[in-house]
Amino acid sequence: MATRPGPLTEWPWQWMGGYKYLVLAPVAMHTAHRLATKGWGDFDPAYTFMLPTLLLRMIHNQIWISLSRYQTARRKHLIVDRSLDFEQVDRVLYLAWARAAVIHPFAEHLAYFLLFSISILPPIFMGCGSVLAGVLYITYIDFMNNMGHCNFELMPKWMFQTFPPLKYLIYTPSFHSLHHTQFRTNYSLFMPFYDYIYNTMDSSSDELYERSLKGTEETPDIVHLTHMTSLKSTYHLRIGITSISSKPCNDSVWYMWMLWPVAWLSMVLAWIYGSSAFVVERLKLKKFSMQVWALPRYNFQVMDSSAAEQLNGSGELFAKKYPRLRVRLIDGSGLATAVVLNSIPFGTKQVFLCGSNSKVTRATAIALCQRGVQVILNQEKEYGMLKSRVPESRAIYLKFSNDETPQIWIGDSIDDAQGRAPKGTIFIPTSQFPLKKARKDCTYLSNPAMKIPETMQNVHTCENWLPRRVMSAWRIAGILHALEGWEMHECGDDMMTIEKTWSAAIKHGFKPLTKPCSLNSGTDL
Repeated sequence: MATRPGPLTEWPWQWMGGYKYLVLAPVAMHTAHRLATKGWGDFDPAYTFMLPTLLLRMIHNQIWISLSRYQTARRKHLIVDRSLDFEQVDRVLYLAWARAAVIHPFAEHLAYFLLFSISILPPIFMGCGSVLAGVLYITYIDFMNNMGHCNFELMPKWMFQTFPPLKYLIYTPSFHSLHHTQFRTNYSLFMPFYDYIYNTMDSSSDELYERSLKGTEETPDIVHLTHMTSLKSTYHLRIGITSISSKPCNDSVWYMWMLWPVAWLSMVLAWIYGSSAFVVERLKLKKFSMQVWALPRYNFQVMDSSAAEQLNGSGELFAKKYPRLRVRLIDGSGLATAVVLNSIPFGTKQVFLCGSNSKVTRATAIALCQRGVQVILNQEKEYGMLKSRVPESRAIYLKFSNDETPQIWIGDSIDDAQGRAPKGTIFIPTSQFPLKKARKDCTYLSNPAMKIPETMQNVHTCENWLPRRVMSAWRIAGILHALEGWEMHECGDDMMTIEKTWSAAIKHGFKPLTKPCSLNSGTDL
């Protein structure tokens, strides 16, 4: 992209960023005032339907974006297989209502506007223009434009077999893709007729159409199974809204309140149409491909991790039921424990364990006792359960006390107990959910996660509340199993060696979010 763009390159309202839609505020206010003072008797359809038409175009474009992202994640009918990263997403976020300018200069869009206005302006000047006809015409243009750039083939062959001239009257996504990947071919917009006349059609157009339509099924090396958390996480998925999914979900946007009807509708549809997982993301690292499958269920519709352990041993039931299962079940507890342990400042002698319901919390406590770090609990039931798991030679490092409160708090139930923590406490969560930052005089660490290697491709969304290019330890653990070729299941009581998983993560380019510091060094965690 040019460092010093010429005139009419940037959009006039680009400097407004995400507030550029305030440009429409005078139109909205004037329309409301006109209806309030003069009523519907002075109703001007062309003026009044301006904002609803823009809203309709937004919804139409978003449907195509979601459909395209879903199909490209499935990969079966994919046309152009190239990695997408955050830089490209930020550059084209105008399509998803965000702050960046589109990749086409403003002058080009003015030219498009004049070109497409040829069919609308004559009836208007003749006094017989139709608002409905104009809206339908713009909708048709949007439909054809989105279809041509969706990057998956969807035009069925029977349409061209039934009516052969259609081949010259309507283009296909694969036909138009060659206009962007080849040089001086397939110029025609929507209708390939002129490319055939002037011999500018790419010779591989038909072959690419056949190959893309037939498609190929991809068998992933790694599958990460997940589900939605809250209602608003629906549009934080990769197939959701780009301007939201490319940022951590705790970064709220001003139009979030307007999207609640969409979230409720998605929940109802998920409830009606079952619980089958669907592909939402496709990543690649080295020679291994990874897919993310999402279950259409929310936190309040599924059980928590401790209940899952009681019901099926966190997947152990399936491993025992299918002993010849070639798929390895990985809960990621080994790496999650390693990340927590490596987040604890050097020189720590005592930690306070707040909740020990999860496998990671228990494993962390046992590992600390084995390293000579005293673990303090104030819940007698949890203390008794944990003591039975700690080796007898290290049981002296496990202590029950209601009085002692160290400055390092670890666990999965910290939120409700933060008020009892002393000033300067460091909170280290062991769950997949972030802590509520209720104290300004304390330090909050991220839930177990690591930075991913730069070589990992097609990463352009944030995993829930984590920053860009950061992945939860549970998800990374499955990748490490594939990279290292480990054969064991990690579910139930079985857990990978903490040192082994940590070393493998570092070896393959995963980096910790924070470097452990001395407890009294004052280093920012």
